[in-house]
Amino acid sequence: MKPITTSVYTFRNLIEGGYLYVDKTALLHALVAPPQGVYFLSRPRRFGKSLTLATLEEIFLGNRDLFRGLAIHDLPFDWRAHPVIRIDLGSKQASSTDELKTVLCIAVKENADRYGVKLETPYPHTQFQELVVALGKTDKVVILIDEYDKPILGNLENGNEVTKIRDVLKAFYSVVKSADRYLRFAFLTGVSKFSRVSVFSDLNNLQDLTMDARYATLCGYTQAELESNFAAYLEHVAVQRGCDVRTVLEKMREWYNGYRFSKAEGTVYNPVSVGRFLDSGEFSNYWFETGTPSFLIKLLKRRDYDIRDLSALRLDDLGFSVYDVNDVSPEPLLFQTGYLTVKDYNPESALYTLGYPNREVENAFLRYLMDGFTATRKEVAASHLADLRLALAKGDLDGLFRHLRVFFADIPYDIHLANEKYYQTVFYLVFRIVGLDIDCEVRTEVGRIDAVVRTASTIFVFEFKLHGTADEALAQIREKRYFEKYLDDGRDVVMVGAAFDPETRNLERWLTARP
Repeated sequence: MKPITTSVYTFRNLIEGGYLYVDKTALLHALVAPPQGVYFLSRPRRFGKSLTLATLEEIFLGNRDLFRGLAIHDLPFDWRAHPVIRIDLGSKQASSTDELKTVLCIAVKENADRYGVKLETPYPHTQFQELVVALGKTDKVVILIDEYDKPILGNLENGNEVTKIRDVLKAFYSVVKSADRYLRFAFLTGVSKFSRVSVFSDLNNLQDLTMDARYATLCGYTQAELESNFAAYLEHVAVQRGCDVRTVLEKMREWYNGYRFSKAEGTVYNPVSVGRFLDSGEFSNYWFETGTPSFLIKLLKRRDYDIRDLSALRLDDLGFSVYDVNDVSPEPLLFQTGYLTVKDYNPESALYTLGYPNREVENAFLRYLMDGFTATRKEVAASHLADLRLALAKGDLDGLFRHLRVFFADIPYDIHLANEKYYQTVFYLVFRIVGLDIDCEVRTEVGRIDAVVRTASTIFVFEFKLHGTADEALAQIREKRYFEKYLDDGRDVVMVGAAFDPETRNLERWLTARP
């Protein structure tokens, strides 16, 4: 078996090292075959963007021998060597415009030194222009920019500075348009898509591939690619786990598949998670471990966002772009960063339904959300979650609420709890994390049920009171007959009234009854 790697991002090193490579070059050929093209692709982190650029670099350097045995090797292409400008902002930190200008100048100079070009001007965008023009006098130039948005994403909480950083980048990337006559090809990648009225306002020659169905599988592995390229590893893991390959594939699909990047049906697997799982044979949150969404958690809390809506969010085409770096909406960022993905598209309403792509992302993201909404450490939370689930399965409501109290304890005093929503959010997170079926704000003819939790044997109807009593909560369930719609289900129905104390900021009393 060829070795699997999730840490080699250079195409040459991947091929010369004998590592397993899933052939995406037929899709790349469709991009490089025309005489000119300027493209942009947004994908979540660790999804193969850097490897895609490294592959394009070798194509335009004319290194055909590296592609022997791959689709593009035998497709019509002139394999002419071009000067390639490669800029990677993914590993470069910049917390101010001055730092960013320095970073960009260094990146341009590295490319200029490689081709023996002496730069005369002091600014990054003018140096970039100088380099393109100098190289373009002898041959058409290829520009490859990786993680174009890293300086913005790293400074979203940096007030006015992020606007200045955006303007520096806008001037820098405008060279791709102004130097158009010198270009053979350009490809920019990033996590986020800051629309044409923001960073890319001058790039009206840019073709956005982010939601293009033809390139939806350019990054990530399709089901067919997984089964054909990793067959030997799948067999090995099946033996290791004492099951058959079909069982392994079914569980992999649940854990790591589900990313969809267009209106057309069809999903891909996260490549990092696939590689690490097949190497270890253990299901875990591999992709999520490569970075935490701290800025997203802060954004959701700052916006008082109802996270219960995230599992079935709906957007139109315009909703996928970020327009203002000073007023970023959570929805497009959640999609672009990979925490939500397309689950369905309705052509009549022109609306996309978004949701969590898979078990790995949902479980890990909900845990980080709970970490942001409560003071319970993740290390301690796991045991309480397990005990909570066991208590609920046994119908031990007192045990359930004892463990629930842990997650409401020590909520920071700088959080303003003017209504029940904050408590309901924590409640929702706990039950979703343990894998239980929970619906919140369930509509009935006479009102809304705060929460309905289903187990194999029981349906629990919850009503919460912040400025009230458990008796009042239980009375509301009875008076409005919230339980009626579940009486024909066949499962036991239990009504639960719970009261929060705004002084202690915790659950203080609960009552249960049956209809």
